[in-house]
This record gives sequence, structure tokens and C-alpha cells, in this order.
Amino acid sequence: MSRNIDIEALCADKGLRITEQRKTVARVLGDSEDHPDVETLHARAAAIDPNISIATVYRTVRLFEEAGILERHEFGDGRSRYEAVSENHHDHLIDVETGKVIEFADDELEALQKRIAEKLGFRLVDHRMELYGVALTRDH
Repeated sequence: MSRNIDIEALCADKGLRITEQRKTVARVLGDSEDHPDVETLHARAAAIDPNISIATVYRTVRLFEEAGILERHEFGDGRSRYEAVSENHHDHLIDVETGKVIEFADDELEALQKRIAEKLGFRLVDHRMELYGVALTRDH
């Protein structure tokens, strides 16, 4: 699922002050096709602006997360990884051997989760699903 989300526009919508360094972090996040951790974000941002510190990236990520612009994920590798909040719901399949994260959406699975919640006496308001696996073959 291709990203390219305008995080700068989301910041403006939330009334966040956007400095040049925040703008750089926002662009790097918006262009990310993966789920980078802070160190990866810092490396990508520093390639654009060598003066950006890792502390600035940490603060910016925390600010964006608190504003509801970013989602934090813990995929079992000990690192917090981030993606822009998306209007299109999707789940994640994590390759435990490579750490690769595959996004997917499945209408049947969504319906099943809703039915399970209802059977247990609940109306489903949100959920997050992470599947962990190993590839059957290594060609992908």
C-alpha cells in the first residue's frame, strides 16, 4: 500500500506550528513506504538536513503521535515503528525473519471480527491486528 500522505497538511489541520525541521520529518514520514523507527527517520531526515538532531526527530514524532497524526506500532522487534494515521483501515503481517511489514485489508476478516464482537455482546469500535509469520518461500 503506497503511502505518500501529506503530513504537513495534517499538522496544519490540527493547528500545529510547523518548523522547517518538523517539515522535513513530516515529508520523510509522508513519503515512507515502510514503518520506520526513529533512528531510520533520523537517518532519512539528516540526508535532507544534516543539522537535524535525533532529539528533534524524537520530539517531533511524539508531537505528531499525541496530535493523532502518527500511529506507533510495536512489532516485537524492540523498536517503536511509525506510520501516518490512515483513513483506510488495514492490518499488518510481520515477517519474523526479516522484519518486513506487509499491510493488508480483508473484508471477510473484518466481517468475522465484527461478528465475534457481537456474539460476545459488543459493538466493535476499533481494532488492530498484527499477524506474525515466516515466509513459505523466500522469493518475495
